[in-house]
Amino acid sequence: MLNKLAGKGFDREDVSAVIDELAQQGWQDDQRYAQNYARYRMQKGYGPVRIEYELRQNGIDEIDLDAVLQASDSSWMDLLEQVYNKKYNHKKNLDRNEWAKRSRFLLHRGFTGEMISALLDHLNINKNKF
Repeated sequence: MLNKLAGKGFDREDVSAVIDELAQQGWQDDQRYAQNYARYRMQKGYGPVRIEYELRQNGIDEIDLDAVLQASDSSWMDLLEQVYNKKYNHKKNLDRNEWAKRSRFLLHRGFTGEMISALLDHLNINKNKF
């Protein structure tokens, strides 16, 4: 917020003082913002890597995404499976190109390679060598 307002020509010291005062009054809270933002992005089907990156881009460095996720009675694997099932059908045998395409999609959504491999194993999806 400070950088955004400073970029529009406001004095950094004035903006910083106002932000501090708003934080003391409970009107501005980085933790609350991060939790709401993370919850919103999870509902849109984004994974932990992407959400953490976006929060860092927005100036939020410290957030426990697992705590936010637990509050929604879900897990990253449940979310990953929902995203996968919404996008793809349940073919058991995939050629190498299709397997890579699906993996790239999930990586772009912010899920780790380990999570994606675990999901594909869980769904019994085999990658054909040819």
